[in-house]
Amino acid sequence: MQTLVSEQTLGYLLKDARVRRGLTQAETGRSVGLDQTVISRIENGRHALRVDTLFRILGALGYELLLQPHEEGTGEKGGDAW
Repeated sequence: MQTLVSEQTLGYLLKDARVRRGLTQAETGRSVGLDQTVISRIENGRHALRVDTLFRILGALGYELLLQPHEEGTGEKGGDAW
């Protein structure tokens, strides 16, 4: 399991999931109603990603989002790592 600490990390994980499924950016984009260029920007951490879009992409790649609390002493100081 990977911990997300930035938009770049999220993009890397989405790209890895897409490649593991043998899909191109264009195929992934078509399945969720986005252009290939948008998928590229998301994978490179250069696109503000709406939550509903994230869920559509995760569903197309066969993934789900799990949230869990930080254990004491393991989180970023001051709140969000974003």
